[in-house]
Amino acid sequence: QLQLVESGGGLVQPGGSLRLSCTVSGVTFDYYPRGWFRQAPGKEREGVGCISSSGDTTKYVDSVKGRFTISRDKNTVYLQMNSLKPEDTAIYYCATVERNTGHECYDFPIEYPYWGQGTQVTVSS
Repeated sequence: QLQLVESGGGLVQPGGSLRLSCTVSGVTFDYYPRGWFRQAPGKEREGVGCISSSGDTTKYVDSVKGRFTISRDKNTVYLQMNSLKPEDTAIYYCATVERNTGHECYDFPIEYPYWGQGTQVTVSS
C-alpha cells in the first residue's frame, strides 16, 4: 500500500531555512510526481509547488518563487525553503499520484489521491 512520509519541519526564525523531505513507500516505481501543499490555521490548503516524474519540471506558487526549491533523488522529494517568513507558517503536506507524468506535474489537490500526514513549519522570532 502506497504511503508518504514527510519530515524536516520545525521552528525557525524569520530569514532562516528548512528542508522538508517526502518519501513514498509501497511502490515499485521511484519517479511518481510530487506536489507540495500547505495549510495555515483558518485558511484553505494552497499549492506550494510540484515536481514532475522526470524531475526536470518544477512549478511554484508566486509567493515562494525564488525562495523555495523542489528537487528529487529518485523516490525522495525535497522542499528547500530559504528566506522563510512568518506567513510561511503552516502544516506542509506532500502528495502523489500513481502515474508516470513525464515532464508534467499537477497544481491542484484534487489531482493527488495520496497524501502524507503533514509536518509543521513555524516561522517566528
